[in-house]
Amino acid sequence: MESNVEQQSPSQKFQIYSTANTGVTPFWKEKYERDAKKYWDVFYKRHQDKFFKDRHYLDKEWGQYFAGKERRVVLEVGCGAGNTIFPLVATYPNIFVHACDFSPRAVNLVKTHKDYLETCVGAFVCDLTVDDLSKEISPSSVDIVTMIFVLSAVSPEKMPLVLQNIKKVMKPNGYVLLRDYAVGDLAQERLTSKDQQISENFYVRGDGTRAFYFSNEFLTSLFKDNGFDVEELGLCCKQVENRSREIVMNRRWIQAVFRFSDSSNYSVSKESAIKEALCQENVKSNVKESTSQCPSNNFEIDMSEGVASEMFGISPSNDNEVIHVDLRDQNFKINVLSKEYQHTCKSTGLMLWESARMMAMVLAVNPTIVEGRKVLELGCGCGGICSMVSAKSADLVVATDGDTKALELLSQNVASNLRQPSLAKLIMKRLVWGNTEHIEAIKDLNPGGFEVIIGTDVTYIPEAILPLFATAKELISCDRNGGDQEPALILCHIFRRVDEPSLLSAASQYGFKLVDKWPLGIPSNPSQSIVGSWFPENGREEYIPNAALNIMYFHLQ
Repeated sequence: MESNVEQQSPSQKFQIYSTANTGVTPFWKEKYERDAKKYWDVFYKRHQDKFFKDRHYLDKEWGQYFAGKERRVVLEVGCGAGNTIFPLVATYPNIFVHACDFSPRAVNLVKTHKDYLETCVGAFVCDLTVDDLSKEISPSSVDIVTMIFVLSAVSPEKMPLVLQNIKKVMKPNGYVLLRDYAVGDLAQERLTSKDQQISENFYVRGDGTRAFYFSNEFLTSLFKDNGFDVEELGLCCKQVENRSREIVMNRRWIQAVFRFSDSSNYSVSKESAIKEALCQENVKSNVKESTSQCPSNNFEIDMSEGVASEMFGISPSNDNEVIHVDLRDQNFKINVLSKEYQHTCKSTGLMLWESARMMAMVLAVNPTIVEGRKVLELGCGCGGICSMVSAKSADLVVATDGDTKALELLSQNVASNLRQPSLAKLIMKRLVWGNTEHIEAIKDLNPGGFEVIIGTDVTYIPEAILPLFATAKELISCDRNGGDQEPALILCHIFRRVDEPSLLSAASQYGFKLVDKWPLGIPSNPSQSIVGSWFPENGREEYIPNAALNIMYFHLQ
């Protein structure tokens, strides 16, 4: 059997999550659309007004549209926390700004801003794809509409609804000033590689907010078809270099001015033909802002924190949440990936599964399962609570996972939850099932093999089942003590994509036989059930967070 594992190429890695680039499923597409307001509301709850910098570049880029003796009326679409509004009001006291956003929390941030005055700003909640703007703003009264990184958050099929809505309140020959993401931006490339595409050029970020990446042709056609003329259209590129990580990042965005005209024909003024301004700058020394003279100067990177962290190598401060797990006399505080990010995260190891909770409780109440024994946990994830509970009574515990990010978070959780002597007995190692090099490294830690191997919710990807049992075979102890002291492989899970017959077939190929299971024990006499003895007749509710959970108990044949 050993040769079967060794024949696996060391470079061949098995992951317990799907790597198919299929994009976002129809279910999630519908959910992102339905709950778009909620995702942005959560965004502003997390970041308040600290995420985006104030956009002082508007004065430099478009000052001529706001200046003048006559009072200008401005509509800021997607006002967010007011990063566009308040710099404008401070620079041009003679303007009035209608500010709308479909996030109630964002609008509240504007209204509670220290510079908010009702004589200068009127903020209100509005979903421009549904709500009639003319019920809040007088028809044909707005001189300028600003759309700064906002149209990209709207489903492309609903963008015409937004433009038709703002036309109701614009004066003839009024202007739309737009800046937004462009096709080819690094953030788009990142999202593509993470399989987070909703439709062409439309993606979901890790926090559930969405972003569309515009081409010049798409944007021109969109505004032309909805009664606007193109006054200016520029494509800008900014190259950012992070010397410490030796990464060069290309940021691309479109800057445009459109004029609302009575004619739906596409026209371009002779004085200002379409500009194709490709501006490049290198930003050295740990990503600092540059001061070029092209339209890209003072450009703020308007994107979700999850994308920012990957681009700049900065760990988001609030992307984790703490789960409290109480197991009789042991209490754990486990850092896991926030639920906001779990829905698009490929790694299953950055969350705490119900099977791990149940198996940890079983071990806490029945310490004799691991007492004085050497224990290996497969696919422990970032929580590792089965390993941490085992460390109290076992001689040695090795917690393993194939995901390096999960292991990084596990290390933090172990350090914050365990004290000596338990801490000294727990070792964390990377183990990709079927990887000979990894298996040999585990053997070096414990040449005699492990008396107890535990896996919680590690059986749901069909391709990973054979490597799972092959790896367990290589690392389990061969000593036969008989009864419940015989070396055992314990799997706790909910049956998902792999059924019980398939698991038993794979187990048999590597010399494992099922000797007991829960909730239906194999022995005809319940008193003889190894697993059944772990559960008291009363108080089972605290053990079982989900009635669909199963435990399978294997010995070597």
